[in-house]
Amino acid sequence: MIQADWTDLDRALDAYAAAGKTAELWWRDDDATLPVPAFARLTALARATGVRPLIAVIPARAVAELAAEPGLAICQHGWNHDNHAPLGAPKAELGAHRPPAMVLGELARGWLRLRALYAAALPVLVPPHNRIAPEIAVELPRAGYRGLSTFGARKAVPAGLVQINAHCDIMDWNTRAFAGEGPALGALVGHLRAKLDGAADPAEPTGLLTHHLAHDEAAWTFTQAALRRIAAHRAARWRAPEDVFASRP
Repeated sequence: MIQADWTDLDRALDAYAAAGKTAELWWRDDDATLPVPAFARLTALARATGVRPLIAVIPARAVAELAAEPGLAICQHGWNHDNHAPLGAPKAELGAHRPPAMVLGELARGWLRLRALYAAALPVLVPPHNRIAPEIAVELPRAGYRGLSTFGARKAVPAGLVQINAHCDIMDWNTRAFAGEGPALGALVGHLRAKLDGAADPAEPTGLLTHHLAHDEAAWTFTQAALRRIAAHRAARWRAPEDVFASRP
């Protein structure tokens, strides 16, 4: 695990400036369902910083009041965020553990419910647990999806989709607490450097991943600091979700 500090982040962004390039980043927040206080804090932080997250909503558990605030960028987070993997295997709702037709049927049900609740929802799928079987992913364009977002530097992108992943999850899921500045900044700096060095796709914006329902105070503090510090750098740009997924597949 790469460790970094705020100075390392500044230096990584300075390297973009020296190369005459702009470091592009985006923000995704997962597991939204209800307008709880943590969700209100998320949207308040977005307003205060001017950085808009893509909010991945679980259709089976969501309510219309979640989108009471105008201008939210909402997309689909699977169906019910269930785990259908066998005991001991990595968790997955959209894995290869069930017939593809069954999985795609659930996704279609989820998309219809999401659009009924939020008419402006983006046709972007965020798989629960950041896992999706290849045989499911390849069918997404025919199911009406334009975008896909999982985790890690993208590699082979399914035809007909814009895939923009997250690269820095600020949570430690073993402890369900903030991962710490060192690991979180290490993930951000690592992907930024890899793009500049050609080890990762330079056209993929670096993704910050948050989970408002699981945040402790340290996670909120880090998120605010990262959003503001990056936005203030001359060689960095936060991109809006609609912009990120507007490019041609």
